[in-house]
Amino acid sequence: MEQTSKRHVQSFVNHTWMLRYGAPLDDSTNQLIWSFIVAVLSLGAWAGAIHSGSLPVRYGRKKALLINNVVAIVAALLMVFSRMARSFEMILLGRFLYGYNVGLGLSVHLMYLGESSPKKLRGFMTLTSSIFIGFGKVMGQIIGIKEIMGTEEMWPYLLAVSGIPAILQFVLLLFFPEAPRYLYIDKGDTEGSQKALQWLWQEDNLKLELDDMQKERQSTQGEKAKTVKDVLTSRCVRWQLLTLAIPCAGVQFCGINALYFYAFDIFRESGVPEDQMHYLAIGIGATELITITLCSFLIDRAGRKKLMGYGYLLMGVTMCVLTVMLSIKDLNSWIPYVNIGLIFCVICIYGLGPSGVSMALPADLFLQAWRPSAFVISGTINWLGMFLVGMLFGYVVEGLGQFCFLIFVAYSIFSSAFMLYFVPETKGKTMVEIMEDFNKLNYKNRAADVEKTDVALATKL
Repeated sequence: MEQTSKRHVQSFVNHTWMLRYGAPLDDSTNQLIWSFIVAVLSLGAWAGAIHSGSLPVRYGRKKALLINNVVAIVAALLMVFSRMARSFEMILLGRFLYGYNVGLGLSVHLMYLGESSPKKLRGFMTLTSSIFIGFGKVMGQIIGIKEIMGTEEMWPYLLAVSGIPAILQFVLLLFFPEAPRYLYIDKGDTEGSQKALQWLWQEDNLKLELDDMQKERQSTQGEKAKTVKDVLTSRCVRWQLLTLAIPCAGVQFCGINALYFYAFDIFRESGVPEDQMHYLAIGIGATELITITLCSFLIDRAGRKKLMGYGYLLMGVTMCVLTVMLSIKDLNSWIPYVNIGLIFCVICIYGLGPSGVSMALPADLFLQAWRPSAFVISGTINWLGMFLVGMLFGYVVEGLGQFCFLIFVAYSIFSSAFMLYFVPETKGKTMVEIMEDFNKLNYKNRAADVEKTDVALATKL
């Protein structure tokens, strides 16, 4: 979809420039404008992630999502009318608003699902965000082919397609209740929380969940939502923060985007025609979607720790093999086909482990008072990481060639060791139980304090 959009948008920018200034736009300036159109999505997402610490606290999870859908609808309208208005600046603004929508929506979506799901299904429910991201990629690649919407006449509507799910979610959300934990713990609305749980779970026996929320509310009585500074400086969430930052938010540094970049070069070396590349891209996206969907059925059985830890380990090993095979690709004609197989192996491992778990695990790590600010930090690392990788990766490839994968191998192996040796399993545990497990790490040099520590340690500095 991006390659299709690039061709038509650059043509539109050049045409608009001609109408305004009577002279064509030089190629370097046109490429610079396109690069900024691409990069501004990450900056908008960062802005959205920053607001994910305040909007869902002030207005609630549901209203924050409704506001976010309005942002996406406005962005879609800007895309539709950009050609009519002969303004590529509208595309820039639309991309920024799409980014804001993604940055805010992803964090609040995970909060809402994590605070509304029973513990035995929490992993599956929060992982649906990865499933729909993968589904969106595949649908974008499919409708972006020239036989559907990848044409000169249809590109503004192609860029506006994201407004359709925003409208759908806006309408459906009107019938959904607020997140039960937000109502019970933040607002003290016991009756409203119970009604929300009954509506969402379709069960009457809610005693265990209400008792768990009661324990958490007692520990946070009178405490306001924590700030980003609190999360960064407080000892009582130190290991949760490290878990959030290294294997989860830092998933951009595992090399998956680099792999997508290199995949097309390997396809060319294998003799795949240029006009067939788009269909292979659909195949890659479909592979990722299938494996993420499979991960959703495994995560509450195998657990977060094993899926992510061994996933990163296998990614690192496979990328090591791929680096070696890329170095000897000219020795034999069959080696490029092996490299294609290795690319699909890495994508399968990524979908089964790091991709899905990096979305599900953050919802497990923090109690209510800490969660919004924690997602601000997670979103900041994630989106700035994407921005930096996008801006710098070309230079890294130019300097290191296929050996650029060794950087990602180092990150993957380190994240694997961190997950397997330090992070406790969160599968099937309540928020309070998870906090008690992490307190053993946060206060491991103060054994006497650990014995006296209760949930209040997670909310009082």
